[in-house]
Amino acid sequence: MSNAPKERTSLFGLPSFQERRFLLEALRAETVGGMLLLAAAVVALVWANSPWGGLYESVRDFHFGISSLHLDLSVGHWASDGLLTIFFFVAGIELKRELLLGELRRPAAAALPVVAAVCGMVVPALFYVAVNAAGGGQMDGWAIPMATDIAFALGVLAVIGTNLPSGIRAFLLTLAIVDDLGAILVIAVFYTSALNLPALGGALAGLAVFWFLHQKLRVRGWYVYVPLGLVIWALMHASGVHATIAGVAMGMLLRVVPTKGSEGWPTEKESPAERIEHLVRPLSAGFAVPVFALFAAGVSVSGDALGETFRRPESLGVILGLFAGKLIGVFGGTYLAARFTRARLSEDLEWADVAGVALLAGIGFTVSLLVGDLAFADNAETGEYVKAAVLIGSLLSAVAAAVFLKFRDARYKRLWEEENRDDDRDGIPDIYERPRGTVTEGAAGRADREVNREG
Repeated sequence: MSNAPKERTSLFGLPSFQERRFLLEALRAETVGGMLLLAAAVVALVWANSPWGGLYESVRDFHFGISSLHLDLSVGHWASDGLLTIFFFVAGIELKRELLLGELRRPAAAALPVVAAVCGMVVPALFYVAVNAAGGGQMDGWAIPMATDIAFALGVLAVIGTNLPSGIRAFLLTLAIVDDLGAILVIAVFYTSALNLPALGGALAGLAVFWFLHQKLRVRGWYVYVPLGLVIWALMHASGVHATIAGVAMGMLLRVVPTKGSEGWPTEKESPAERIEHLVRPLSAGFAVPVFALFAAGVSVSGDALGETFRRPESLGVILGLFAGKLIGVFGGTYLAARFTRARLSEDLEWADVAGVALLAGIGFTVSLLVGDLAFADNAETGEYVKAAVLIGSLLSAVAAAVFLKFRDARYKRLWEEENRDDDRDGIPDIYERPRGTVTEGAAGRADREVNREG
């Protein structure tokens, strides 16, 4: 048995070279989407509180569709049940990729973001439960403050112009992916209405056909999968399970590993999941999520309405859950994971940086609004106050994170410039080409070996 010490996992350390390339590409699209998301939310708020607020409600509540297929939906529901399926489709791809190829594939590396994400979901839910137990509110919304909106968070980072190092961005993205998984499970288990078993069976059969065509027959035509996906989505919607689950399922059925030949070399330049994600992510971040925000964020912001938002236990529980619960949960979970595992904080960073990420995690816009719609579908008045609470809690977290991180931006800028320095202009940052042992971070050390293997 070898007595060599086990490699310690670096918290917020430099990600591997391959992971960093994926990270930068994904975050670029999400950042643009986050800016559009912010713009859509502002437009919704201004429109709903303008003299044309009645027109906003008329457009949002306008119904169209095929009644016989249970698809006579309002514009708002088409946005939440239909367009958000694209968002969850991309989330499914990201989740599978992280599980098979990303940091979540290694238990030691996965422990940190997973524990942080789980604590960042449990603690906000406990805040909501505690406030509503004390105030006699409804418990249905306990899951609303659990979510983290990565696009909104990146939009905030883009607005304030901070230079977060790749390690922090990678941790935030992985945390948000685990967060999405938690939201998916919560929606599927706790917010499913009465099941229509024949429709659910049809949706599952459609997913089986999707898997067989993709995995076994290697069919590639979009003209096959788009109609099939629409049928699966419609059946899932009719089954009583929230229709966005169909998007997650189809995303996770895609192949994330390129096909290899007999000698072990890849025969595909990129995997189908990667190729499809490149095509669909801009549609998700640039259209689907902003349109959903446009018809979900239009709530009254009058003085009386805001005062009532802070008095109602349901909305107060959401605000405290997002702002305080996320901060305590993510920071506390990260500290506990580092305290009781072999993880250590990156030498270039401090625990204050963990607090900054924890504040960013309190931005829970998209999925929180969706869960709020599901939780209070039969109580429109409370639902409106909960929507306002999501906006307030996310705004408080965004402002606090922006101020906190901006104070540390000079330090982040030095780290960002160092990790992007490429004096030999070969397309690979110099930090990844240092001789083994000169980079002390575990992930960066693995990156050196990756670059050497890739030649």
